[in-house]
Amino acid sequence: MILVTGAAGFIGSVIVKELNALGIEDLLLCDHFETGDKWKNLRGLKYDSFVQVEDLFNHPIWKKQGGLKAIYHMGACSATTELDMDFLYKNNTEYTNKLLSLATTKNIPIVYASSAATYGAGEQGYSDDHKGIAKLVPLNKYGYSKQLSDEWILKQTKKPKVWFGVKFFNVFGPNEYHKGKMSSVVFQSFNQIKDVGEVKLFKSHRPDYKDGEQLRDFVYVKDVVRAMIALIDAGKKKPSISGIYNLGTGEARSFHDLVKATYAAMDIAPKITFIDMPVELRNQYQYYTQADMGKLKKALPKFKFMKLEEAVDDYVRNHLAQENPYLSV
Repeated sequence: MILVTGAAGFIGSVIVKELNALGIEDLLLCDHFETGDKWKNLRGLKYDSFVQVEDLFNHPIWKKQGGLKAIYHMGACSATTELDMDFLYKNNTEYTNKLLSLATTKNIPIVYASSAATYGAGEQGYSDDHKGIAKLVPLNKYGYSKQLSDEWILKQTKKPKVWFGVKFFNVFGPNEYHKGKMSSVVFQSFNQIKDVGEVKLFKSHRPDYKDGEQLRDFVYVKDVVRAMIALIDAGKKKPSISGIYNLGTGEARSFHDLVKATYAAMDIAPKITFIDMPVELRNQYQYYTQADMGKLKKALPKFKFMKLEEAVDDYVRNHLAQENPYLSV
């Protein structure tokens, strides 16, 4: 059996879909459905059972020798605007560390979600070399909660034989629809174009960046999931590649590029206006991110990421523009 936490969420549900596509249905899913539409992310997908977040560590699976073949730990509060650090520490840091400890004692391959938010303003660069992890200074509490787990696992004398912490950059794609303000610019732009015919982007509040030319490493969720599954498979063959890895494309692109690609996928001429960024966001806003992907390329030399325009086109035409935008087998 394979455990997927955060399974009803964005990336977690895409993992379930991809595992199903590989013929794997013996899955234990962990999450909270809550009152929104997260349940739709799992509709049509196949799995053995579902456990609530607070009940996971009491599940009988932990008492079975060899009960779990792998863990994909995506469960976390992913809101970069969350203000309750105690909540983030308990929900993100402590929960992750406990799963890593169990994976160590029971010898279970594990991949857990870190974040590019750990890189802060990028003053230390965007290298996933373990030697530089402790020097990073996140800009927000969410990033700090992820940073703490990265530092914790690196300090442990005993680790899982096969383990990966993956620093997600700007992930977009199907099944993110429940995320509201935390959903991607592609999803929000698609809805703005459909509703009012134009897209609003934040103005730049730095003289070295023009409006709309803030740069991010945008990466498609389908690629992110394929990479995580490939890492687990590669790690089983060669455990020495275990560690913390960036998961971006290695190419910084502008928000302007992203929105133009969305318009192109909708076959509509671009119309973009710029608005002031809320004051409370300005001190924690990243103007540039670009993953250093050298380490992943060595671990997965044959792996290829989709180009931005190709990924946006697939997302818009094959999901957002469809009556049922959700992934299904």
